[in-house]
Amino acid sequence: MQRFKQWIQWSLILTLTVSLAACTWLGAQTTQPPVPHMGKSTLKPVTLESKKILAGQTIYVPVYSYIYHYDTQNQAINLATTLSIRNTDLKHPIIITKIDYYDTSGQQIKNLLKNPSELSSMASADYFLPRNEVSGGLGANFLVEWVSEHSVFDPIVEAVMISTESGRGLSFVSPGKVLKQIGAQTAS
Repeated sequence: MQRFKQWIQWSLILTLTVSLAACTWLGAQTTQPPVPHMGKSTLKPVTLESKKILAGQTIYVPVYSYIYHYDTQNQAINLATTLSIRNTDLKHPIIITKIDYYDTSGQQIKNLLKNPSELSSMASADYFLPRNEVSGGLGANFLVEWVSEHSVFDPIVEAVMISTESGRGLSFVSPGKVLKQIGAQTAS
């Protein structure tokens, strides 16, 4: 009987050791690969001087640097933000002329686009703010302007906020709102 108890103990120790080793190996296998490229690489710098602008928009995109949780404003969850700009036109590029980031009080924090840049038909561009970038506050926003030499379908401009703090998954999308039409009405 004593040998049987020892055999059970050694079997348990061996099983635990193998299980821990397998968990460590699986954890190493599930590490996320690096992002192959950031969306900004789809943009091509252009000059507007020789362009005959036919259409465009100014778009307001609300974002949240953090949100409150529980029953108090003393506890907040920081959010990572991705601004996504998608050219939905099948044939023509659009030119992004401005991407500015503002805080809750309406003060410009960053200019994310240094020069006008062309976004090809059906292409997308994105801009990322890490979750520790909380200077925008609860009322942060982007102002995005684009123009085109052609009548084009309106681009989709939206922000995706996400947090995976403390094992919780939280994500939501905030769509852009057109504030101003520039030139001719775009196709819909």
